[in-house]
Amino acid sequence: MSSTVEIEVDGRPVPARAGASVAAALLASGRVAWRTTASGRPRGVFCGIGVCHDCTATVDSVPAVRTCVTTVAPGMRVETDGGAS
Repeated sequence: MSSTVEIEVDGRPVPARAGASVAAALLASGRVAWRTTASGRPRGVFCGIGVCHDCTATVDSVPAVRTCVTTVAPGMRVETDGGAS
């Protein structure tokens, strides 16, 4: 059985599988997009390997973190700019 950790996303607690990426935790919580482009188009995971930068969010006060290659940690704070759920 896998263990879980709790992260905070936009001020709300979100359970995540230990060892999972932040993007995986966001997807598991029902989020499909968590930022928007300058033109307002929603973005989330696209490439899943850290190349495209579509999945960025602010993580522990560091902006533009690629969530698909960042592993969750207990108490991690993730701030999104919305996107579409």
